Amino acid sequence: MIEKTLYIVRHGQTDLNKKGIVQGRGMDTDLNNEGRAQAEMFYSAYSDVPFDKIYVSTLKRTQQSVQHFIDDGIPYERLEGLDELAWGIHEGQTSTPETKSAFFKMMREWTSGNLDAAFEKGESPNQVKARQQQALAYIMSKPEEDNVLICMHGRALRLLLCLLTNRPLTEMDKFPHQNLVLYKVAFDGEKYEILEANNAIHLQLH
Repeated sequence: MIEKTLYIVRHGQTDLNKKGIVQGRGMDTDLNNEGRAQAEMFYSAYSDVPFDKIYVSTLKRTQQSVQHFIDDGIPYERLEGLDELAWGIHEGQTSTPETKSAFFKMMREWTSGNLDAAFEKGESPNQVKARQQQALAYIMSKPEEDNVLICMHGRALRLLLCLLTNRPLTEMDKFPHQNLVLYKVAFDGEKYEILEANNAIHLQLH
């Protein structure tokens, strides 16, 4: 018996996504033309789902990605717990061999279990998990919301999926994604089950 179904998507493409530049929590960027087209495709594919509520991060690229649903009158709420991981001093910086090396080194730290590691002025996976736990508790405290649409960010999405499936955060990279893909997750009152993973069919129909 499914108590709640979560439709979790990553936001659509931004210019920094296209350029391979890390955005993070501190970069409040807009969708680009491709991102807006992705939002249209997702809406076309899922506008018939009777969503009871929409949750987005405090960064506008997430709300822009699901604005068509909001325009239909579906109530929405911004939650800081859904914000992207803060990459600190590396946010918005052009990708160089040095920054790539720093990122690979940090990823190795995380996957080897050092989940308190963070860039200067940034956040660790454990810090993101703590605020995601608060956001998730809030979302799940609304029994009247059966179908919930959540729009968030790439790295944060990976961490949330670890949280939902009770996996260690060291396995975050086992959840692939691209802009505006869908993870559909069911909650039966005790545990979460991923029904659809990295679903991009709606982006291939056009």
